[in-house]
Amino acid sequence: MSNNTAERVSLKDVNNYVFQRCLKAYYEAKNILQGNVLEIGTGEGYGVQEIAPLVDKLTTIDQYECDVDFSKFDNVEFVKMTVPTLNFPDNTFDFVFSFQVIEHIENDEEYIKEISRVLKPGGKFICTTPNIITTLSRNPWHIREYKKDELESLMLKHFSAVDTQGVYGNEKVMSYYEKNKANIRKIMRFDIFNLQYRLPRKSLQWIYDYMNDRNRSKMHKEDNSLSASISTDDFYVKKVDDNALDLFYIAEK
Repeated sequence: MSNNTAERVSLKDVNNYVFQRCLKAYYEAKNILQGNVLEIGTGEGYGVQEIAPLVDKLTTIDQYECDVDFSKFDNVEFVKMTVPTLNFPDNTFDFVFSFQVIEHIENDEEYIKEISRVLKPGGKFICTTPNIITTLSRNPWHIREYKKDELESLMLKHFSAVDTQGVYGNEKVMSYYEKNKANIRKIMRFDIFNLQYRLPRKSLQWIYDYMNDRNRSKMHKEDNSLSASISTDDFYVKKVDDNALDLFYIAEK
């Protein structure tokens, strides 16, 4: 995945809905994380300031560097690393978390296996990923997306138990979601040959980024008060069903 795509979400007005949805996962994780913690997928680094004050040590890894000054944190180490292989000893971490990462991993089972390996016995892995049922179009940056049972089955190959939760939105969030869906349907009506699913995903990445940014900008211009007003408080976590926006799973070794 390139370092300059729609997948690297930062806080700017047109991205506020996606940013707040991603940030919700960190807010939920703050209630759980402690001890020696590994983050897979530093991204823009906005999660570091949320998690670092709560844990003894935070190691955060990514294949790309970001603009965060990690020297400001006494207990944070950034390591440039490409997964699924994790260059850490067995039984190292109390918690591992990765938000919106597994959908980008070619060998997802090896990824899960490696996470289990570096966790201590009884350690937990917190994972979020889009729910394919509520995804509005094919995202060519994603190798795959999961149904709720598919991700649970994958995790249970290497973990003893999985708590299957989901991220949902209130009426304000779902109003934005439905407007976004309507706009995307207007765009997709021109795809009469269903090329989004027939063409190689890498050939579609540039146009996806262009159309995605154009659509978010259009929605922002039409009604920026709605998108700008959305916060993490407008999202909530409960037991997963097909209507979840994201899967929020906690697996125990």
